[in-house]
Amino acid sequence: MKLTKYTHACVRLEKDNRVLVIDPGNFSETEEALSGAEAVLVTHEHADHIDVDAVAGALRSDSGPALYAPAGVADRMRSEVPDAGERIHAVEPGTSFQVAGFDVRSFGGQHALIHPQIPVVANIGYLLDENLYHPGDSFIIPDGITVRTLLVPLHAPWSKSAEVVDFVVGVRAPKAFQIHDGLLNDNGLKIVEGHVARIGARYGTEYAHLAAGESVDI
Repeated sequence: MKLTKYTHACVRLEKDNRVLVIDPGNFSETEEALSGAEAVLVTHEHADHIDVDAVAGALRSDSGPALYAPAGVADRMRSEVPDAGERIHAVEPGTSFQVAGFDVRSFGGQHALIHPQIPVVANIGYLLDENLYHPGDSFIIPDGITVRTLLVPLHAPWSKSAEVVDFVVGVRAPKAFQIHDGLLNDNGLKIVEGHVARIGARYGTEYAHLAAGESVDI
């Protein structure tokens, strides 16, 4: 499959002329990412992971995508676009389904803790074709499977660098690329990526940076 990285947490996947998008949020180039998409997977409700207006606009098209998301997100989008209700699906952790030619498995259940006074929301991580894992805003390690390509949330209000590195070490995917990097400047990015690349390599993970708009075959 072809993976295209967009700003922050959004990625576009293409296989056999079919397109699936994960987390088209408001930090990302959502219109470009969603163009021609047959399916959209959303990990959780935060705006940097779903641009509600952009996704609703896509759903209003007769040829718009199917949407898979936690129940709260699915309910919100059904209220935004009632006519697209049958294309909007609630996802629970521990389920499997097929969409846009991809085999999808779901993991997790909740967003990582930001602060005890900030409510925890639902978060679903997605594994595609037993290959690519997008964890959303969590460090949940999929159980019972081997991840081949890991998307690493590099920086967030809910994480520290030690947790990022431990996540990479715990998953032990042969390849890893960054997501959730929209809050880092160039200097901070180099520091965190240096730790991930250096320590991850000791455990068999080859880490590489993808610029916004850059694509790679995985």
